[in-house]
Amino acid sequence: MLKKTLLILLTFIALNLKAQNASSTKTTLNESMVVRGDDGMVYPYKTWKNLMLTGKYAIKKRGTFTDSGTPEYLIYQLSEAEQEAHFNRVAKPRASDSFKEGEEFKGFKATDINGNKFDLREAKGKVIVLNFWFIDCPPCKQEIPQLNELVAAFKDNPNVVFLAIALDDRFAIREFIKTSPFNYNLVEGRPIAAKYGVKGYPTHVVIDTAGKIKFSTLGLASNTIHWIKKSINESLASN
Repeated sequence: MLKKTLLILLTFIALNLKAQNASSTKTTLNESMVVRGDDGMVYPYKTWKNLMLTGKYAIKKRGTFTDSGTPEYLIYQLSEAEQEAHFNRVAKPRASDSFKEGEEFKGFKATDINGNKFDLREAKGKVIVLNFWFIDCPPCKQEIPQLNELVAAFKDNPNVVFLAIALDDRFAIREFIKTSPFNYNLVEGRPIAAKYGVKGYPTHVVIDTAGKIKFSTLGLASNTIHWIKKSINESLASN
């Protein structure tokens, strides 16, 4: 009996030590950290924080210290397999209350700032990707580079249409893209946002080739772009 009790006690101690070691190696991200890239340069907090928010990067201890004794960290890009594993671990992004997945999408007509006309009431057979945003929305601006990558990934597919519905007027949009290129078709669309009751930004919607809402989300998560792309690919595959 004593031997069995001792064995249980030793097992408990071992598991506790393992848990302590695991928690001690977990990195808690904060603004005071000294983070370097592969190029050896120290990255500003805003820079490495934005990289981490894409879900494509991770941070680990470098084993070196600053002159003041502060530990240094390395930010590095994950492989595609590691990124996929990360995105699969993270919960699906929060859905938008304005667009219920599985419901039929009631389309609209719109003209972008370049004069291109779109009639989403007759868009079956195409995948429609919507982004509701505005210029002074920090997460909206933060995700634009990734949204541009998304557009580039489907640039040769005429059956995928990207529309960014802005609350701003076309003059403000044109001024904004002079310094921050945004490769969606840009629409001055405050009335459109009001029509669907969009109250949070950014809001993303993917409408499949059957005219059903495949995916929607409110806000920006590390796997938002992953889910948009996944939804586009699944919609194309089911056509």
